[in-house]
Amino acid sequence: MSKRQAWLHAFRLRTLPLALSSILAGSSIAYADNKTGFSWLVFVLCILTTLFLQILSNLANDYGDSEKGTDNEERIGPKRAVQLGLLSFNEIKTGIAICSGLALLSGVALIYKGTQDLDINYAIFFFLLGLGAIGAAVKYTMGKSAYGYMGLGDLFVFLFFGLVGVCGSHYLLAHKLHYSVLLPAFTIGAFSVGVLNLNNMRDHISDEKAGKITLVVRMGLGRAKRYHNLLIMLGFAASIVFVITNFTSTMQFLFIITVPLFRRHLVAVKRVHHHVEFDPLLKQLAISTFIFSVLFAIGMVVGSIG
Repeated sequence: MSKRQAWLHAFRLRTLPLALSSILAGSSIAYADNKTGFSWLVFVLCILTTLFLQILSNLANDYGDSEKGTDNEERIGPKRAVQLGLLSFNEIKTGIAICSGLALLSGVALIYKGTQDLDINYAIFFFLLGLGAIGAAVKYTMGKSAYGYMGLGDLFVFLFFGLVGVCGSHYLLAHKLHYSVLLPAFTIGAFSVGVLNLNNMRDHISDEKAGKITLVVRMGLGRAKRYHNLLIMLGFAASIVFVITNFTSTMQFLFIITVPLFRRHLVAVKRVHHHVEFDPLLKQLAISTFIFSVLFAIGMVVGSIG
């Protein structure tokens, strides 16, 4: 494998569509709220910043889990770059530094353009939020106080993939925020936590042996499955409530088309008897979430025009 292919492997490109889901949801609501003032440049910068943060998180996870011995022969998921010997720890460290810099530069440009007409305090707030996002991406598995090893991964994924991603992109584009935006933010956050929960259900045996005490390790597999059902069902319900309370067009319900995808997914999760069977379900839920967000965005945009 060439060095370029090794880096692409470490970037874990298959995770990127899930990261974009929050931006699609928040930006489409902003477009519906403020079509004339919608900035395509801010939208593109939101996407770039999110992609850099996701790649940064992937590289940091590769480094942290390999350093702690969590990425071992017992782990079922795709083999990581350091684990396979494709990249060294020093190379991954360099990649983390570069991605952190790119995320910071993109984030500063986003804040500058997105808060141009606002009080300076908004820019400071989003800058601190951006630093928090970079820190969260790195500290998930890296360092002695890695929060992913203390069962806090679900909380941070919900915060940054859901609340920050959806509400933050909406505010930077619409320059206002109504409380109902928290509903689709809850949806994307819950679905994203669902992906992490599948990952943790798949790896719960090797994680526990390695001292990675995820929420699944704490609650057990049976409760983790019920928790998963709750995440998906409440997530879907939240967006339905959002459309009902902000109704302008039946097109806003376009995302309902994805119901069979999520129903099939929940049935598959229920039928899992061996943890290796969780692995293909991660991709299934990530793609379903992305399709959901695309249809949600189309419904919001077309519904606002009609």
